Amino acid sequence: MSAALWKGRRVLLTGHTGFKGGWLATWLKDMGAQVTGLALAPPTRPSLFELARVAEGMDSRIGDIRDAEALASLVAKTRPEVVFHLAAQPLVRRSYVDPLETFSTNVMGTANLLEAIRRHSMATRAIVVVTTDKCYENREWVWGYRETDPLGGHDPYSSSKAGTEIVAACYAKSFFHGAGAPALATARAGNVIGGGDWAADRLVPDLVRASETSAALTIRYPQAIRPWQHVLDPLAGYLRLAELLWEHGPQSPYAGAFNFGPGEAGLKPVSWIADRFLHAWQGGASWHTDATAQPHEAGILKLDWSKAAHLLGWRPGIEIGAAIGHVVEWHKACIAGQDMRQFTAAQIAAYQQT
Repeated sequence: MSAALWKGRRVLLTGHTGFKGGWLATWLKDMGAQVTGLALAPPTRPSLFELARVAEGMDSRIGDIRDAEALASLVAKTRPEVVFHLAAQPLVRRSYVDPLETFSTNVMGTANLLEAIRRHSMATRAIVVVTTDKCYENREWVWGYRETDPLGGHDPYSSSKAGTEIVAACYAKSFFHGAGAPALATARAGNVIGGGDWAADRLVPDLVRASETSAALTIRYPQAIRPWQHVLDPLAGYLRLAELLWEHGPQSPYAGAFNFGPGEAGLKPVSWIADRFLHAWQGGASWHTDATAQPHEAGILKLDWSKAAHLLGWRPGIEIGAAIGHVVEWHKACIAGQDMRQFTAAQIAAYQQT
């Protein structure tokens, strides 16, 4: 990362009260960026946002990206130079419960933001829209999906993220392509883990909760294979991508879709992650398979991130075993009452030295 580029830079970050958004806000502030955040109230309690005091040192706004008028007003007022769009309804199982919320937030919320930038912010030079590895039409094959593979999605969440990709591509082709236009890219990351995630129906947060109480955890799909990675790896990719968009513009090869995934060692079944996490925690928790019927989820999902390696010079820096160790260390430090703002910043600083 180029700290000199970020110092004093006006950045709009949607979703800063969430898990990934809180880590990214902290990293940007530590590099000297002037960060404005827009998001709903923290989705969980406890939350990284509160424990790491993410709101300190930034302009933190609580609001909804589905409110097009308020979003346009904020963009016009703050005139962001760089935009990271992370605000979303991010949970597969919740999307089955409320598909309209999922589509309105993930698809129309993205359209609202891009339209606000188009109409009200000539200052914006780089936009990174964060989606997911689940935006691909999953064919349950054993090789990694590439950025040119068809988009799709069985569940409402995955479909909504495919829709987000289509909206972003439309704005890039229709509006953000000429001289002076912002450069836009989308980022598709794998299953991200890290300290401070308490989301419902996610494996590692469920493991944290079980470990804290020595409980028995029920796991839905223990043999499902996912691309697991520590949160700092894809965030480093987002930052590098934004820097190159800033420097080279909308006609450069950096304007487009990019995968950010782990190395082959990070492609693990859910059961492997659960066993390794519980061993690292060294508590009394356990897990067993849920025998009841469950909504559909993909059985295998891998990403090919060779494009990011070739064009961005990016590659994952934290091996999956070490990533699990970092999560355990973060949560045990939290239980011990340590200053989690400092602890989070220290993990970021240590990552930058690798």
